Amino acid sequence: MSTVEVVADTEALADPTEFMDRANASLEAATRILELAKTGVRGIVESAGKDLDAVQHTTHGLAWLATTVEGLRQMHAWASKLRDEGRFSDTEELLTRVAFAEYLSQIAGGIPMSQVEMIRPTELGISRSEIRAFEDATADLVTSGSAASVKARLAKLISDAQGATTYGDSGLDEMYAEIHEQMRRFSEAEVVPHAHEWHLANDYIPMEIIEKVSELGVFGLTIPEELGGLGLGKEAMCVVSEELSRGYIGVGSLGTRSEIAGELILHNGTEEQKQKYLPKISTGEILPTAVFTEPNVGSDLASLKTRAVKNGDTYKVTGQKTWITHPVRADLMTLLVRTNPDEKGYRGLSMLLVDKPRGDDSNPFPAEGMTGGEIEVLGYRGMKEYDISFDDYSVSESQLLGGVEGQGFKQLMNTFEGARIQTAARAVGVAQCAMDLALSYALDRVQFGKPIYEFPRVANKVVMMATEVMIARQLTYFAAREKDMGHRCDLEAGMAKLLGARVAWAAADNALQIHGGNGFALEYPVSRVLCDARILNIFEGAAEIQAQVIARRLLEPAKG
Repeated sequence: MSTVEVVADTEALADPTEFMDRANASLEAATRILELAKTGVRGIVESAGKDLDAVQHTTHGLAWLATTVEGLRQMHAWASKLRDEGRFSDTEELLTRVAFAEYLSQIAGGIPMSQVEMIRPTELGISRSEIRAFEDATADLVTSGSAASVKARLAKLISDAQGATTYGDSGLDEMYAEIHEQMRRFSEAEVVPHAHEWHLANDYIPMEIIEKVSELGVFGLTIPEELGGLGLGKEAMCVVSEELSRGYIGVGSLGTRSEIAGELILHNGTEEQKQKYLPKISTGEILPTAVFTEPNVGSDLASLKTRAVKNGDTYKVTGQKTWITHPVRADLMTLLVRTNPDEKGYRGLSMLLVDKPRGDDSNPFPAEGMTGGEIEVLGYRGMKEYDISFDDYSVSESQLLGGVEGQGFKQLMNTFEGARIQTAARAVGVAQCAMDLALSYALDRVQFGKPIYEFPRVANKVVMMATEVMIARQLTYFAAREKDMGHRCDLEAGMAKLLGARVAWAAADNALQIHGGNGFALEYPVSRVLCDARILNIFEGAAEIQAQVIARRLLEPAKG
């Protein structure tokens, strides 16, 4: 490959120890910028009468700045760990260099919140003199890490490693690395050969695949051993979700419903509810589905209207739900309802554990008082989405989660950290799949007498995919470890989900661009990946909701 076999110049590839020291110093400079931004945005919010919504571009921009800084911090932590363990090869070093060059440059010049929205430091109340000082402090890293020779060398290393489990050491400890490899082998053998066929036909993922996923322990991954699970943590969940989603997001998402239901019941259920459901969820005997969203409600759960009226020892449920994933073949619904119609907002909400018979396409909901229709979707297929209507559907009072009314919203909020971390992991898997497809196609596709990977703009797209996938991966693993240590991590989970979704969409879009016209043809898997990637910025909290959550946390008064 003549255009990528470039010898890096001395300035571009300075001594690794010196580079890591400079990177650490740049993190301190970036942290200062973030602190200045917090101060600046607080002033802007005050001027707006403390109305965050009135200055949403600014407050959400603060969230993106904090996410960008945290992404670099986790890349530096990952690189440092690998160096200490003697695992820091040229690939990891170059990924780190490119990551710092790109994200430091964005901090100074503008961070993309979407394709049409940029946030620049002056909009966050940071003076131009502070921005110039930051640019001066980080100029060498930006210049060296952006050098064509650096990207060319990394492109060559990536092409040499085509088909690798990951492009660069993920930094996983031995146990997690073994789980990753196990899921990778399963995905390559059982999922990848059939995923596009399932997508094009809008078919369910076959039950035999679900049974094999169950045998791997995916459904009981984080459920305690005494309740039939494997007793592992969120980092293990991330490894599993990422690799299965790399094969097909539908398969990677099978465990999401079990994860949400399992966490709801484990942390909020009565002892009887735990014993009844968790062992069977762990084995896949019970497939759960989450039934929260309503038409015209979306993220505004305080406006939820589906009601459950107590009649003796039975609740009668009436209302409509929408965007319910995999409900037809589910055995259990975690159903958010309003049990107290006089209590407005969140306090009137409760969670019911609703048993239901499995259905099929000819008779989706074979239960009295429940009907529904399929929502046809662009991607994220394999489980199918449905609207569901309830008309005096009967649920025993014993199925009230925790046995106390009015706790539903609080119970649900406690699951959001884990759900968003898992969604970030799914996003990393989709992004990695997009990169795999782009790299393979670029190496095979010959134009003007050579593989298109030899054209720098094609190779550089793949380089940036590899870099951002690793940033998102490390941020996701960090959030998972925080959760596993019992720390509050809504901030970290939100950042991982926010960045992961953007990275997945960018990777899929650029992968399709590399395919050219062929990428627009349904027969090419990259067309599926583009559709699958698009949902990641919407479900489990849209990007705008994520940014709002992050901004609120950042602007909280300091304690003590």
